[in-house]
Amino acid sequence: MKEKRKIVLTEGQQSLVFTRRSVFLGAAQAGVGVILASRLGWLSVAQNERYSLMSESNRVNLQLIPPRRGWIVDRFGRSIAMNRTDFRVDLIPDRILDADHAVTALGDLLGLEDDARARILEDLEKAAGYQPVPVAERLTYEQYAAISVQLADIPGISPARGYSRFYPDGAAVGHLVGYVGPASSKDYEKSRDPLLVTPGFKVGKDGIEKMLDLDMRGKPGAKRTEVTARGKLVRELTTRPDTPGNQVKLTIDAGLQAYAARRLGTQSGSCVVIDCHNGDILAMASMPCYDPNSFSDGISHDEWNMLSEDERVPLMNKSLQGLYPPGSTFKPMTALALLSAGVDPEETVFCNGGYQLGNRRFGCLGRHGAMNLHRAIAKSCNTYFYAMGRRASIERIAEAARKMGLGADHPLPVPSQRYGTVPDPEWKKRRFKQEWSVSDTLNTSIGQGYLLVSPLQLALMSARIASGRALAPHLQAHPPQQAPFIEGIPQEHFALVRSGMDEVVNGAGTAGRSRLPLADVRMGGKTGTAQVRRIAGGARGGYNVPWKYRDHGLFVCFAPVENPRYAAAVVIEHGMSGSGAAAPVASDTLLYLFDPAKAMEKLNAFEKQWGGDIGTRMATEATRYKAAKRAAADPEAAAEQAAAAAANTSGASANTTSNTAHGTAHNAQDPE
Repeated sequence: MKEKRKIVLTEGQQSLVFTRRSVFLGAAQAGVGVILASRLGWLSVAQNERYSLMSESNRVNLQLIPPRRGWIVDRFGRSIAMNRTDFRVDLIPDRILDADHAVTALGDLLGLEDDARARILEDLEKAAGYQPVPVAERLTYEQYAAISVQLADIPGISPARGYSRFYPDGAAVGHLVGYVGPASSKDYEKSRDPLLVTPGFKVGKDGIEKMLDLDMRGKPGAKRTEVTARGKLVRELTTRPDTPGNQVKLTIDAGLQAYAARRLGTQSGSCVVIDCHNGDILAMASMPCYDPNSFSDGISHDEWNMLSEDERVPLMNKSLQGLYPPGSTFKPMTALALLSAGVDPEETVFCNGGYQLGNRRFGCLGRHGAMNLHRAIAKSCNTYFYAMGRRASIERIAEAARKMGLGADHPLPVPSQRYGTVPDPEWKKRRFKQEWSVSDTLNTSIGQGYLLVSPLQLALMSARIASGRALAPHLQAHPPQQAPFIEGIPQEHFALVRSGMDEVVNGAGTAGRSRLPLADVRMGGKTGTAQVRRIAGGARGGYNVPWKYRDHGLFVCFAPVENPRYAAAVVIEHGMSGSGAAAPVASDTLLYLFDPAKAMEKLNAFEKQWGGDIGTRMATEATRYKAAKRAAADPEAAAEQAAAAAANTSGASANTTSNTAHGTAHNAQDPE
């Protein structure tokens, strides 16, 4: 075998290897040094501002201050929606360690009911981590202080002092102005505006609050505080005040609005009042209604369920979204169509109790004898309008209705409104694929059939009849301007119709008991009873019919007759008759404009019979609803509840009997 050769490195070779390794390691160390130096230079020079800000943010806490929302005021500057100073507490979901513990602790401190605690837990489950969940507002200082000392023990709570929205007239303005509430997570995702998730900040959710939200928001302020690494407050540095939102001035008369809502009483309906000079909406009440203060504070499950289950639908704005057959309140429209068709107002039609069309008889409200235009409006004679409406044609009737504002879209700062239906042959063919019939014309001529209108449209119709001008309804204050006369309808025709409506109230008409109790002011009007569904004639006027099947009561009016200034429309759902249910409300509402003291005296007397004002009655209803729920879960409590209800019912029955007798007597004289 060959012997392996041994490699022996010389001293020179070893020196060369060592030198190469030294150079390599030195170069590597130098490279690392250059990189570190470059990075250090980058951080200390190029990124100096960034890290200075980050360091400052660790030392300084910047907190947005929600801006004060702009007020909503009426035409005289009286507040309809305002802000007031209060203490509040919210929960921030992403800071909470134990939601049940936090809610229980806060509930015990504030004395929250079980329903309120359940609502908070439910909101926490739905809320995003950055979205504050309101717990309670309008706390006392003692409650605020008690919560503040618990900050370390209950992570996630956020007590604050700020402003809350307040509606002095409560439910009387709920449908009109809407309400505010915390922004939803969807709202935040759209704009990523940090103001939307600032505790205490709220946005418009309905009504004018929603439509004019951006105008009323304002600009937030900010507060800088120095804190430790653990977030403990060291001192306050600077505070930049917020910029309040813009004030919104409405055409509404707040006093009249509250009166109209209260005067509707326990009935379900709407009252709208319009200025005949410029189209300003002075009142637009819809009752029953929710209290916007409850919605803004965070409505409870019980209150929401009570509102949702109410057959009177208090969540719907009946003034704008309620659609009703106008009944005989439409007859002035038919009268204008007759005059436009050349019908002589003195020509008579003999009423023997109805109108015969083929083998079908269209009934009247009575046997009126010979009727001309004036007496037909005053007595609300169906037979006259059947015969003359057929002669005038549906096209003329529909044209007159549209000129008076029915079936039209009136631009207002509201989330939604329904425009109703003014039918004609083209509409029926498009809607039902059917031809128009003579019976359709007869039904439309007396305000029935396919015809549907809203209370706002009825009030506008009355205002245009009273003024003869093409008034446009307004809700926001605007520079005064005079509307032009309505084209195609001579002012003499309006005068003839107004004369008949004067006779309705101040002569031998259907609303004689609702004339104004003033010597120098007369009100003109027109009653109407709108059939809800076809019921046997003998049952339609009785209280044995379920409430939801009873006829609606309607009334349109204006005053003073000689120089109309105000026009109004009242709709009482299932009120049985316009003369018995709607006309008294309209009469008292207009009386408020001419003699507030006398109107308030009448209202106070009514509210004593009804069980108090709106807020008192709503509180009573809420108590009864909660008691009924508890009684349903506890049979023994149910028996006690039934006994109490029986006692209350006996008293209510006496009142109902008295009211029913009054209504029956009234209807006997005034069928509509």
